[in-house]
Amino acid sequence: MRTTALLSLVVMAATLSLASAQQQRLSPPAETSVTIDGKVISIKYSAPSMRGRKIFGELVPYGKVWRAGANAATALHTDADLDIGGVAVPKGDYTLYVWPEQDQLTLIINKQTGQWGTNYDQAQDLGRAKMTMTKSPTPVEAFKITLSEKGAKAAQLELAWENTVATVPITVK
Repeated sequence: MRTTALLSLVVMAATLSLASAQQQRLSPPAETSVTIDGKVISIKYSAPSMRGRKIFGELVPYGKVWRAGANAATALHTDADLDIGGVAVPKGDYTLYVWPEQDQLTLIINKQTGQWGTNYDQAQDLGRAKMTMTKSPTPVEAFKITLSEKGAKAAQLELAWENTVATVPITVK
C-alpha cells in the first residue's frame, strides 16, 4: 500500500513536471503596439532566443527571406494609413518579413496574411523599406520587436537580436 502510494506520487510529479516543461515554448508569442493620433499599430510575433547560436549569417542566413521571428509569420495590424520607411501602407493587416544582408536588413511588408512563417509569396509584397542598422552595446538574447512613439504622428519600429538593432520610421498619414 505504501509502495503504491509512493509510486503514484512519483508518477504524478513527473507528469506535472513534463506538462510544465511543454508549456514553456522555445519561441514564446510576443506583441508590441503603439497608439498614434488615436490609431493603434500592433505587431504579433514569436520571440526565439539565441541559446548559444550565431544568428545573422547562420541561423538567419544572408540573402534569404526571414519571417522576423519564429513559428507563424509576423503580423502587422494598423488602424491608420501609414508610411513605413517610404512604403505607403493602407490601414489593414499585413505580414512582415526581413531580407537580411551582412550590412543591411530590409523590412518586407506583404499583403498575404494568416500563413505559416515559411510561406512567402514575393508577388504579394506591398513594398520594402531599408532599415537603419546599429550595433547593440550588449547581446540581445531574445529577439524583440518594439514599436515606440516618436512624435505627434510618428513612430519607430525596432528589431533587436544578437548584436544587431535595426530601425525604420513610421508616419501616420
